[in-house]
Amino acid sequence: MRRPPPVTASRLALLLAALSLPNGSSSLHAQQPAAPPVDAGRIARAVRADVLRSSLRFLADDLLEGRAPGTRGGDIAAHYLAAQFQLMGLAPAGDSGTWFHQVPIVTLNPSPALRVGERELRFRDEFVAWSERAEETVGASGELVFVGFGIEAAEWQWDDYKGQDLRGRILLMLVNDPGLRDPSIFRGRILTYYGRWTYKLEEAARRGAAGVLLVHNDTMATYGWNTVRNSWTGDQVRLLQPPTSLSFAGWITQSAATELLRGRGLDLARLMDAAGRRDFRPVATGLTVQAAVRSVLRRTNTANVVGRLPGSDPRLADEVVVIGAHYDHLGIGEAVNGDSIMNGAVDNASGVATMLAIADAFARTGARPRRSLLFVGFAAEEKGLLGSQALATRPPVPLARMAAMLNVDGANLYGATRDIAALGLDQSSLGRLFEQAARVEGLRVTTDSTALVRGSFFRSDHFPLARAGIPALSWESGHDVVGRPTGWYEQMDEEYNRLRYHQPDDEILPWYVPDGALQQARVLVRVAVMAGNAPEQPTWSPNSEFRAAGEARVRGR
Repeated sequence: MRRPPPVTASRLALLLAALSLPNGSSSLHAQQPAAPPVDAGRIARAVRADVLRSSLRFLADDLLEGRAPGTRGGDIAAHYLAAQFQLMGLAPAGDSGTWFHQVPIVTLNPSPALRVGERELRFRDEFVAWSERAEETVGASGELVFVGFGIEAAEWQWDDYKGQDLRGRILLMLVNDPGLRDPSIFRGRILTYYGRWTYKLEEAARRGAAGVLLVHNDTMATYGWNTVRNSWTGDQVRLLQPPTSLSFAGWITQSAATELLRGRGLDLARLMDAAGRRDFRPVATGLTVQAAVRSVLRRTNTANVVGRLPGSDPRLADEVVVIGAHYDHLGIGEAVNGDSIMNGAVDNASGVATMLAIADAFARTGARPRRSLLFVGFAAEEKGLLGSQALATRPPVPLARMAAMLNVDGANLYGATRDIAALGLDQSSLGRLFEQAARVEGLRVTTDSTALVRGSFFRSDHFPLARAGIPALSWESGHDVVGRPTGWYEQMDEEYNRLRYHQPDDEILPWYVPDGALQQARVLVRVAVMAGNAPEQPTWSPNSEFRAAGEARVRGR
């Protein structure tokens, strides 16, 4: 393992310099008696490259040891954010008047066993499983029932459960949603929230099921079995929260599920075809599942870092526009070429640095939208969006007063682009604000079809807030890089995913530049101002799966 370099006098001076913002940034703007009229262009032009660079340099340094939750490096990153927020004159908005919103977590390292009928399945090769409870040993035994996609969605006139009592059962279900097979329903090949495994486990728990087995194939999951095996073995981090009916959950290979069902005279392929129709009903397989998961438990704490820039309108200042980025990464892992520190420069020191540059621009100009701005450094995103889940579960501001959430997860360090993208543009009225802001900045809006198919909207910190009914966008990079040939961005991005993503080589490279991240920041500033000044909160699109949650949220439910 490569140890952090010694903190020499010159190195300490460099790192402390990164803690200081440019001249004029340290005045306490929050104490100013009145805010000048909001000029979004003036704020956008005030976004500083040196603020972005200095924060990126500090957060991606080896000193922070990869910023894993509950570690020294993660704590240093959290206190760095709090210091920056204080320096900018934001107000602490965490627990009990502090900067920190506590996120209690538990780490489990599961060792599961699974018997279906008379057959013991092979862990890692045929199944993976984990505990859904913060307990050293959990077990469940029950009949295996195939429930198709495991979806109830009134807006799509879809119900796989048909009112059947499934309490205490083990549910076998497909991932993704029916639109993958029939483009005329749901959103076609664009993955909806109902297709995510997270929704399926939540719905099973609401129905009192004891366990869930997700059938895996590469196409429906959008990733291979190796990804499943690597993601769901070893340490699993969860929020410490009350247990649901689910004792365990897991994945089973399609080949293993096919063989098991064949032994009961059932054809999985035909069941999958039937699951693609609205008249599907749950199928009892006659198989009994016996599952046991033993886990080594560790309980720790991490924290979101929350600062508030008060709004200028007394009638709207109690509402907030959330601007967020996760500060955690993967810590110290297996050594690659002698380096074991997962610095997470792009993922997501770059996003945090962009957020801080935006906060600094608002602070230095003294400009305030009518609504308040809530800047959040999210914890434990890499462990399953845990910080944002905790914020949605125990919000520092009532959910009904959270008007919008704007997220940055991986800023563009490749260079200025002629285009820009975001996840969630079709989900809410924020999409129109984004298009207006991009147009003013001279950028055309593009769509990443691969991200839509993979369900990328459901994989970062905006998602738990969207699930709670808060309209949300997550910033993406454009691909048309100025001064580069067609396809250059895609080539660099493929190289990043192959060589650096979640690996020790996600470090600051000599050719990285802030120009693209500054473009993203300027567009975000404009969207924040428009959402912050609008008479009404942004609204969900009529066909969004989050519309019902949004309507319930504004009613204060």
